[in-house]
Amino acid sequence: MDVQNPVIVIPGITASSLQDYYEVSPETVWGILKKDELRAALHPNDRRYELVEPARVEADALFKIVYGDLIEELRAELSTPATPTPVYPFVYDWRQPLETTVRHLQAFIEEVIGRSSLSRHYHRAGYPANPAVDIVAHSMGGLVVAGYLAMAGARSQVGRVITIATPFRGSIEAPIKVVTGTADLGETQPPSPRDRFGARLTPALYHLLPDFTGAVQAAESIPADLFKVDAWQPSVLESIGDALALYGPSPPSTRAARREAARGVLEEMLTEARVYRKRVDGLDLAACGLSTERWLCLVGVDATTRVTMPIRSNRGKPEFELRSRDRANDWGQEDPELAVRTGDGTVPFRGALPSFIPQEQVVCLRPKDFGYWEVRDRALSLAAGFHGALPTMNLVHRLAATFLLNKPAHKGLGGWRPPGVARDQWNPPIAKLPDRSR
Repeated sequence: MDVQNPVIVIPGITASSLQDYYEVSPETVWGILKKDELRAALHPNDRRYELVEPARVEADALFKIVYGDLIEELRAELSTPATPTPVYPFVYDWRQPLETTVRHLQAFIEEVIGRSSLSRHYHRAGYPANPAVDIVAHSMGGLVVAGYLAMAGARSQVGRVITIATPFRGSIEAPIKVVTGTADLGETQPPSPRDRFGARLTPALYHLLPDFTGAVQAAESIPADLFKVDAWQPSVLESIGDALALYGPSPPSTRAARREAARGVLEEMLTEARVYRKRVDGLDLAACGLSTERWLCLVGVDATTRVTMPIRSNRGKPEFELRSRDRANDWGQEDPELAVRTGDGTVPFRGALPSFIPQEQVVCLRPKDFGYWEVRDRALSLAAGFHGALPTMNLVHRLAATFLLNKPAHKGLGGWRPPGVARDQWNPPIAKLPDRSR
């Protein structure tokens, strides 16, 4: 078959706009210039629907400022005049549990295959007889494609995968977002009670909880496992209880009943997130017809990142400590134990490593990899963080196209070895990729 697989681009959490279609003219409740956490919040009694009814909030479009150039570059680089390669953005409701999003992705893959099979050059090349798609995913989008593969197994229809800054083992910014309403997740507005309220009712956030070694330093009486209800500050349960009391069809009649009902809601979200994480950790690429050489894992480093979070005991109850000294960037240190204390500003290096890809095949990228002329993208990196700006980097576009075309690296490409990986051990899935490390 002499045609390139169609490509699907999957954005990260909060990177798609949300529209309320209950209004006669659909109204944005989440976008680049407007973020209404309360109207985007899901109902604790049934998280398929919105907290504040009547409403019908659905995903509308991914953020062009982040993903527009990536999509256009892939369309250009992967195509010839006679054989254009379609690149489809996958827009999804990033609030929902990832199990729901995986089902939507499965249907979208089937749709993309069906649409591509109608193109004359794909039909002539025999594509309908052995169809597949390639996937490029940023941040939480990588967890979506990994979950799809774990679910589909031998029925998977994916040829190659690129993940960019995916928190396979979580990010400390996720629990901070739940507790405070703000975090380094690509947003810059100050926190408010509405932000905290909405975040605590967003199931997808719990899928990003960190579980890598050293992520949480808990007091002796507190669980160090954020997938357990007893590790969370009482204020989180109080907010969920308030939502049940204010918006529930049958509000709890007593304070104790409200607390117990809230505990049940939080436990449900934590349990579904834990089950999903375990499924991703156990992903068997061979069972999906893939190999590690068909997965390009790009990880951001050399940005100050929160690498640990203490939880102290306040009268026997958990209290998260947010300290500046828990943010670090020790990239370049000779001691590998120190050098891993880095990240992309949102996802720590340890949180970005998948269990199913050898560390020797991971390719690291640094903020200095932005080209001299990437003025707008550098500005976006300063405003939204390196994590959020990675899909705009020209080097990422060129690495992605080279990998999907299965070509060796050409002049100007390169990457950085992960900490602790020797030069003769580094084996990225792009042939002849230059090592920029010292």
